[in-house]
Amino acid sequence: MVDIFGTIGPACEDEQVLLSMFREGMTGIRINLSHVMLEDCRESIERVKNAAAECGVSPKILIDMQGPELRIGAMSEPVMLTEGESFFLGDGGIFVDSAIIGYLEKDIEVLLDDGRILARVVAVNGATACLKVLRGGILRGKKSIAIKDRTTEMPALTANDLKNLALAKEYGITGVMQPFVRTAEDLKYVRKALDENGGKDIRIYAKIENMSGVKNLVSFFAYADEIVIARGDLGNAMPLWELPAIQKRISKTCNEHGMPFMVVTQMLTTMEHSKVPTRAEVSDIYNAVLDGASSVMVTGETAMGDYPSEVIRYLQKTAQTAYGELYGAT
Repeated sequence: MVDIFGTIGPACEDEQVLLSMFREGMTGIRINLSHVMLEDCRESIERVKNAAAECGVSPKILIDMQGPELRIGAMSEPVMLTEGESFFLGDGGIFVDSAIIGYLEKDIEVLLDDGRILARVVAVNGATACLKVLRGGILRGKKSIAIKDRTTEMPALTANDLKNLALAKEYGITGVMQPFVRTAEDLKYVRKALDENGGKDIRIYAKIENMSGVKNLVSFFAYADEIVIARGDLGNAMPLWELPAIQKRISKTCNEHGMPFMVVTQMLTTMEHSKVPTRAEVSDIYNAVLDGASSVMVTGETAMGDYPSEVIRYLQKTAQTAYGELYGAT
């Protein structure tokens, strides 16, 4: 069958909600460590385990590392970025690592929060960049930042990532999602860190989120246990209308090599505030499984949405229907 993953967050922290999600067919859950440390998640993990045990499920618990992903810093409150207006990154503005400013120059476009917000660099002055908003929205702290047409050389694992990997075995983590995998060396580094901390049996999920990952995909197969087609940032690496073809190409390559793969990002995004998904969303899930996906995952839909249990129900039912079509099972 297909693994059904939700993401832990304020909307599903309650054990009764988690129980309902497992009853609806959830088999595992993701913990996003871009915002918290693993040691802060002990109680959440225990609730996940308790709810799963009541349903007779041995849950897959994945931690999603920070890795080389670029993010803005913490913010005391959200900021509304309005189309046509300007704002600052760096000193005197929205905090970002100084290394990010070093990649910016006039007329480069910058995507914020998985591409929801688009801006163009107007000027760079030392440790500060001025940008003009081309597509506006509300920006919150710790959201992603992507620089168009720039390859950034950030370490595969941050200091916090290494601390989290050291605790993974103790906390019962079954898999590590490594973001923005660029070369096989990134995965070797993760494997080494896990092995040195008793995590030899912890699986590695390699997230494909840039064109380097697409290009080097086959070289990952010796070091990854599953490939993740992470369409959020991957969609920022190309014109959006090219993304479906890239997804199909990755799926085909994984199938040819017997490599399991997961599809994630905006699978049921309208269900953050709606009890019913769109026809396009259920078709997306169905086709992902028909293409051979071994796992499907939702993120904000269960972490922040209004209907986490209903989300899992639609995800599982749709995946089950496609699986039955593919393998003649029910």
